[in-house]
Amino acid sequence: MTMTTAEADKILADNFAPWVLDLGLSVQAVGDDRALLRLPWSDRLAREGGALSGQALMAAADTATVIAVSAARGAYGPMTTVQQSTTFQRAVTGSDVLVQAVVTKLGRRTAFADITLVDEASGELAAHASTVYALLG
Repeated sequence: MTMTTAEADKILADNFAPWVLDLGLSVQAVGDDRALLRLPWSDRLAREGGALSGQALMAAADTATVIAVSAARGAYGPMTTVQQSTTFQRAVTGSDVLVQAVVTKLGRRTAFADITLVDEASGELAAHASTVYALLG
């Protein structure tokens, strides 16, 4: 059974640190092996020059992975990031970012995901990430 966006938003609310919740992420869609989150534009997340900070983008990618892995497993369970690699391709200014995480391999003890971060206003790829997670429970 596919996880609902309400269930995925509850995973966010119940399992993430307050500073991650301060990013304002919301789950837009969930599939059997994927999650789409919205990172809303905020001047608080901008760095010098007005572009969205890389730290915010990386945290959004990491968070989207947790939701996608939870969807693929059918429920949230303890997990931790083992590796994340992010490539930034263009600055995002004044626009929300759509963060899509897709689980590419789900094993018993590890999960792998591919994440795209798209500037919603332009439709252009802002960043790309890949993650590896250890599944702890």
